Amino acid sequence: MLTPEIDVVDLATSLRFYVGVLEFRVLFERPAERFAYLERPGAELMIEEAAGPGRRFRTAPLEAPFGRGVNFQLRVTDVDAMLIRAVAAGAEIVLPMEDRWYHVDVVPPGGRWQQVGPTEAGNRQFVVADPDGYLWRPFQDLGARHTPS
Repeated sequence: MLTPEIDVVDLATSLRFYVGVLEFRVLFERPAERFAYLERPGAELMIEEAAGPGRRFRTAPLEAPFGRGVNFQLRVTDVDAMLIRAVAAGAEIVLPMEDRWYHVDVVPPGGRWQQVGPTEAGNRQFVVADPDGYLWRPFQDLGARHTPS
């Protein structure tokens, strides 16, 4: 399992977004280090205040927006409800809701990828920025469809 650890400006602000919008829950916190470990079905995430005490791993100065060059895709059960929560929270919607089909030559029946020929996999998705500019792409799986050669 991959568990990203991201720096944020304000832990409380980020917790409101991650818990209230993306439906993570706090597994544990280390208040003295300004750190929280979050989880939701299929995903875990660590967040910490960038200026907080403790160790911070940086290869260059941290400048806003923090999430340049990455977006996190997040499988959810009700992407429309998540969009409603994001808008109500005043989050920046970077890409509006869309049904998007991607060309693939494999599909994951039963969780295992198989070669199947010309196929498209569909996502109902949108992109939202967290308070520090990290991009999240919540999606619902629309399944797969065969495409003509």
